[in-house]
Amino acid sequence: MADISRSFDISHTAVLSMDCQNGIVSIYANPPELFIERAAGVLRAARASGMLVIHVQVGFRESLPEVSDRNKLLSPFKSSPLHRKLFEGAAGQVHPVLGPEPSDIIVTKHRVSAFAGTDLGIILRAKEIETLVMFGIATSGVVLSTLLEASDLDYRLVVVRDCCADLDPELQTCLFERVFPTRATVLSAIDFTELLHATS
Repeated sequence: MADISRSFDISHTAVLSMDCQNGIVSIYANPPELFIERAAGVLRAARASGMLVIHVQVGFRESLPEVSDRNKLLSPFKSSPLHRKLFEGAAGQVHPVLGPEPSDIIVTKHRVSAFAGTDLGIILRAKEIETLVMFGIATSGVVLSTLLEASDLDYRLVVVRDCCADLDPELQTCLFERVFPTRATVLSAIDFTELLHATS
């Protein structure tokens, strides 16, 4: 935490809350209530400090024209009405406890990474963002893909460990212990809020 605290500039930092939609949270987070409580605390602290909050959500048009039949991960959704319901109506909305608040920004994506095919990069450049604090679902999906791309784009990175969830606990442990620390600072939700208080 010491490394990030020396260069933690709130005016050039954004929080990415990724794929925390009702349907996804209900499947991946265990228990969902504690996950949402921690994530909401991170977002409240970020907003109170004046930090930019960005919600990244998965969304598709009817019949999923954005998804190629060659995409092994996403193409099954095109033929499964049950799976598509995850991204439709109330299930596809950001969990209401997390927002979005009027000052928040929403980015809709059609792939795993928050950068792929979205205007996230444009927003971050326009806001002169240098540091990204990220969390979301799943750890081995959007968090991993976004972190790797952001690292290659030279962003300073923070991952909030206990605001991430995955159906494979062993893989999640491996990512947090062996992969993420090589590219990012890994903090708990409490660490993050304490760091904000220390820099305010």
